Amino acid sequence: MTWTEIRELHPQQWLLLEVLEAESQAQTRFLKNLAVIERFGDSMTALRAYRDLKRTAPTRELLVLHTSRSESTIEQRHYVGVRGAA
Repeated sequence: MTWTEIRELHPQQWLLLEVLEAESQAQTRFLKNLAVIERFGDSMTALRAYRDLKRTAPTRELLVLHTSRSESTIEQRHYVGVRGAA
């Protein structure tokens, strides 16, 4: 589904999404095809679901977005450094 279609079907919702097709250019990720995994009423519940799913499927490209967001682009940030053990 496109972001426009998702916004029409799920107005004012927090969504856990999987990126099925995307393109990167100049540190921007253009989301072309997305799958809705689950809907949430608040961001904290959505982020917990993201964390749990990412632990079981680390290779899947997952996002949590609110449908009030008009654009389907994401700024890419590359973190360099050492992370502590969890």
